[in-house]
Amino acid sequence: MAHAQHIDDSQQLAEVVKKGKSSFKAAKTGFEGREDEVGKAVQLALKTLANSAGYKHEMNDALVKARLQAMQFAKDMNLMKEYVDHDVKTMRPINTRVGQVIGNTGDTEAALVGLTERTACHYQLVLETQSEPGKRTWHSPWKTVLDACKRMDMFSITEKEIHEEWFTPRILGYAKDMGVDVKVSEWNDDGIVTIELAE
Repeated sequence: MAHAQHIDDSQQLAEVVKKGKSSFKAAKTGFEGREDEVGKAVQLALKTLANSAGYKHEMNDALVKARLQAMQFAKDMNLMKEYVDHDVKTMRPINTRVGQVIGNTGDTEAALVGLTERTACHYQLVLETQSEPGKRTWHSPWKTVLDACKRMDMFSITEKEIHEEWFTPRILGYAKDMGVDVKVSEWNDDGIVTIELAE
């Protein structure tokens, strides 16, 4: 009986499809028409992950190095505060827009989404972020490149300095422009970083 019903349903589906009225559509990826772009992205990922010259490269390697170069320059010139202030000022239009969403909806979780999941500046730098209500946690992205480059005397800045002098004031500045209070974890040598909504 069930088999007969299945055949009947299949025949009805075939008739609907034949008439062009089906809501049963082919699977889509969302990248239709962008196949060349996707192919280049995959090729770039494979090329990056295959690069083991000096150390095993990760997908965030170029971004990590670019940020480290800028932070090292700010440290060497004794301009870290000015560098952070400039960063917060540059991001102010975006962060105040997130603040408007929070003001209109009362959804303070939007602040954490705006600081992590919603921005490529975060998810291209930090490859994996754990999301919990009111809290985001990840592993500091700097260690691999710092360790490799310090052997060549490229950088002297430490993860602790980055966390305390660059990351924390930036996040607090961003949150202030969003109109919310957040707490940033203190630096730990395990490299686990947490931001959470302040109660």
